[in-house]
Amino acid sequence: MKKLAVVFAFASISAMAADMTGYIVDKSCASKAKGMWTNEKCAASCIGRGDPAVFVTEEGKIYQVTNQDKVVAHAGHKVTVSGTTDGDKITVDSVKM
Repeated sequence: MKKLAVVFAFASISAMAADMTGYIVDKSCASKAKGMWTNEKCAASCIGRGDPAVFVTEEGKIYQVTNQDKVVAHAGHKVTVSGTTDGDKITVDSVKM
């Protein structure tokens, strides 16, 4: 029973709630120049072709979005997301422009 409690404690520490500002872009352009992050046409086109949407912080950290439906309408936009991060993934609760 103690081992189970330790596992749950560790799991709860690894997931962190956060509010962050950044950009919703397609995965292909996320690592390119910051100018691509605000290119709505490009992001919408690439996401429409099947590229996953990602969240990029202003510092350039890239998070994989686990619930794409929350963010695709904001492709190419600067947004503030509220959600839970776990490593390089984020589950988005809300998006504000």
